[in-house]
Parts: sequence; structure tokens; C-alpha cells
Amino acid sequence: MADGVGIEQQKSLQSICYKRGSLQLLDQRKLPLETIYLDVKDSKDGWFAIKDMVVRGAPAIAIAAALSLAVEVSSIEAFSGTPHDAASFLSNKLDYLVSSRPTAVNLSDAATKLKEVVHKATATASDAQLVYQAFIEAAEIMLDDDVASNKAIGDHGASLLQKQQGYPKNLSVLTHCNTGSLATAGYGTALGVIRSLHEKGVLERAYCTETRPFNQGSRLTAFELVHENIPGTLIADSAAAALMKAGQVNAVVVGADRVAANGDTANKIGTYSLALSAKHHGIPFYVAAPLTSIDLSISCGEEIVIEERSPKELLHSHGGLGEQVAASGISVWNPAFDVTPAAVISAIITEKGVITKDGSESFDIKSFKEN
Repeated sequence: MADGVGIEQQKSLQSICYKRGSLQLLDQRKLPLETIYLDVKDSKDGWFAIKDMVVRGAPAIAIAAALSLAVEVSSIEAFSGTPHDAASFLSNKLDYLVSSRPTAVNLSDAATKLKEVVHKATATASDAQLVYQAFIEAAEIMLDDDVASNKAIGDHGASLLQKQQGYPKNLSVLTHCNTGSLATAGYGTALGVIRSLHEKGVLERAYCTETRPFNQGSRLTAFELVHENIPGTLIADSAAAALMKAGQVNAVVVGADRVAANGDTANKIGTYSLALSAKHHGIPFYVAAPLTSIDLSISCGEEIVIEERSPKELLHSHGGLGEQVAASGISVWNPAFDVTPAAVISAIITEKGVITKDGSESFDIKSFKEN
């Protein structure tokens, strides 16, 4: 990636800045103290941006990967191969990008859909450039669709919370990690629900956890809440249960990196603990995620591969970017995600509507998607 350049975008909070042939990603490792955008010129830059957490959040990862490859192929002026050669090139690059962070299903889902676009284009294309053009256009559509999807999730979620709480005007919601504009193409999933509640004038307060060890809550969610003048309060991860016991939480809304067919959900480490605390205190626990986060090929959460991050994120401050704070020689277990069982999830909020249970502890997501 090229060296970072500062960009004044304090009004938009865009993690992804794209125009055809050009992609810049907001370096979220630097927030909230610095607003630095990195130029992404090809799929290799995209792979490292995802792996190194320059860009994070399942929807944003998928879009950044697709657009990084779109930028790469847009710069290819002459390609001597056939349309089938171009398709093979794109397919291999997409497989490479998927390897950057395997847990988030949105990335592999996007790759699969883009491969289908490429396959169809190859069948009728007279030259390789037409295959590339079809890929670029499909990647750009994904960018636009994500914003519309997030706004729909926000509206469905806000309506659900109001209905289940009896339409009060003083809802307080707890969220975990970052699921806002910085984790998506714009607006957000779980944070999109909070945004929608705020726009409706019924949000009393948004509580965000710091989300150790990478601090996506304190660095990113708190940044978004302050930026948009949404009443927010930051808490330590370990303070969540006490906050619930004090009666300060009406609902918990989190995002998802992968949802199994039965509703078991992989999300940022610490989500499972919040779900158990919410269950104990009788507080509804909602997952807000686009349909692209649902993986029907996986029957339950036990089949989800959990990414383990570098020990440095725990051994050093600032999520591994600062000075050493732990004893040298100590062993580290640092899973990036945990799996929350469907049994402790109240509902799953999608852009198509809300998935609820029908007399069992799991969700019939397949039927919901097919209807």
C-alpha cells in the first residue's frame, strides 16, 4: 500500500472511498486520534489491509476486497489472454483475498457471487476486457447495495425494539465492537439500529463496550457516536453485567461475522458473555446482520472456524500497536471471535425483516431466506 495521506472527511465518516480506478481505505488502526487514508492499488494491498485490520467489519471487508481487485483490473490496459484466462485470473485473485480473514462469511459470499458474474460474462464476452468490465460493475453494485441494506436493517431493528418495549421514548441500548459506518459501506448494522432509534427520537442512550483487545468500541464506536451527536457512554467490557443489573439496558444489539443455519452466531470475542448476561437479566439480545452474513452451508456454530489473532494484541497496549504491558514469557490465547448459541438470541434483524423463533431454541433461517 502507498503511504497514508490525510483527508478531511469529518462529515462523512467513510471507511471506503471509491471511484472507478481508485480506492482509499480509512486506516482504522489510527482512529480516533488520526484520520489517515491509505491508497489501495491492487488485491495484494487489499489483502494486507484486511489482514492487518486497516479495514474491519464483515461487510466492509467483503466490499474492500472486491473493490481492491476492481481497481487492479481497471489498470490493465492490454491483456493478451482470452476471456477464460481473465476469468481464471479473477477467480484465483478472489480465492487469495478470501484467505485474508476466513471467519467473516461476507467475504467468501461476495467472492462466490462475483465468480458467478465472471462466469456468465465469460460465456458471451468477445475479449478479456469485457469480463473485467463485468467484474468492476458487479463490485460497484455491492458497494451501493450495502448502504441500502444497512438502512433497512436499521429501520427493521428500530421498529422491533419499539414494539417489544411498548413504544417508549427512552430506550437505552448496549452494543459491542464496531458495527457502524466504519464497519460497512455506510450507516451500519447494529449501530444502524441505534442510529435509526436516534433519528426517531426514542434513543435515550447508547452504551458501547471498549471491546478488548483491539478496542474497536472505545476507538471506533465511541468516535462515531460523538461525531454524530448520539448520546453515548463507554464502558469497560467487564462492566456490562453490572450495567444490566442496575437497570440501565433495555436491549443488546450486536453484529455478526457469520450466522449458521440454526442461528448460532460468530461475532467479536466477548459477544457470548454479553448474551449470557442479558439472558440472566431478562434483557432481549438481538443480532443485526445482512443476509450475506448467513451461511446455510453450516448447520451450527460448532462448524465455524474461529480466527486466532497475534499474541501481540494482548501483550502490548493499543491492541498490539503500543508498548509491552504483559510479562515476557506468558502464553496467550487470543481468539478474534466467539460463538453465541441461537438459544440465547432473541431475534436476528436483517434487511429483509426480522427472523424470529417458532417454538424452538433455534431459527429456521433457510425458510426465511426462501420466502
